[in-house]
Amino acid sequence: ERRERDMKEDVDVVEERKRILGFLGSSKDFVCVRNLTKRYKTKGNSRGSILAVDKLCLGIPQGQCFGFLGVNGAGKTTTLKMITGDIDSSYGNAYVMGMDVVTQKTEVRKRMGYCPQFDPLFDRMTAREHLWMYARIRGIHKEDIPEKTNRLLETVGLTIYADIPAGTYSGGNKRKLSLALALIGEPSVVFLDEPSSGMDPVSRRFMWDVIAEVSTKCCVILTTHSMEECEALCSRIGIMVSGTLRCLGSVQHLKARFGKGYNLEAKLSPEKFERFETFIHGHFADAIQVEKLSNGILRYEMPRTKSLSLASIFGLMEKNKGVLEIRDYSVSQSSLEQVFIQIAQQDD
Repeated sequence: ERRERDMKEDVDVVEERKRILGFLGSSKDFVCVRNLTKRYKTKGNSRGSILAVDKLCLGIPQGQCFGFLGVNGAGKTTTLKMITGDIDSSYGNAYVMGMDVVTQKTEVRKRMGYCPQFDPLFDRMTAREHLWMYARIRGIHKEDIPEKTNRLLETVGLTIYADIPAGTYSGGNKRKLSLALALIGEPSVVFLDEPSSGMDPVSRRFMWDVIAEVSTKCCVILTTHSMEECEALCSRIGIMVSGTLRCLGSVQHLKARFGKGYNLEAKLSPEKFERFETFIHGHFADAIQVEKLSNGILRYEMPRTKSLSLASIFGLMEKNKGVLEIRDYSVSQSSLEQVFIQIAQQDD
């Protein structure tokens, strides 16, 4: 089983496993999980259980926003629930600030904030009342609560709604309040499960700004389906497939390692298509046309080769754009979404 796992795991995941298992702890890692595993018992399964998370090893330092990507059922939320002590692991250990989340659960929870996927709100309570209640649970002194509450309401943009029942809030404002509840007491580690789900683009950008500011002071771990959210917030990303960590690194690192190549988009008059297509296939024999639109847009995928680079493609396009009568063009690496789909489909 171990040999099979090593064959599947990417080199970065293997190195992280070796780092985590090579010592008992790390002063840099605010969150450390060692061989974290979860099996759910099921009556209908012939094997008697379903493996949700399989021997996960990961360390996350202060000042880092780490993103978990994965399709539904990949094990992201289960991982968060084990690290927060919401559910017990079947095997392995998780540590927050060097403390075991099982044997030192009370101390651990004093240092963490958690924004779950579904808003933990009471419809008849206002935002101010929610924050007051959570502050008291946190053990914050009564005389300090008004100032801390007002500051958080301002931070998440809920000051004008502070004394209105939460049941009347829009989905976006409910997510803002859930984030504020996770931040009460200035935790060292913040867990965010789909933090911007259900938000409009303007509110989402505002939320990202808040999370980005928070992540400079503590350790933030978020799960999301949004590639844009990951690129905006996360300095490191892990993609989970069927309960295992399949790749690990920065957005740029994952694009460089797993991206299939480059994307070229050109805009020109439809009557000039044939000449442009001849040009592309003459200089990029492996280029694949993925889209040809009547509004004058052509899109190509160019498989990565040793001789092909962004600079070489740009240089050739710049040199010939006048002759080919190209109105506009762009060249980019494979997107994070393309990398994610490629890795997520490995088990299909």
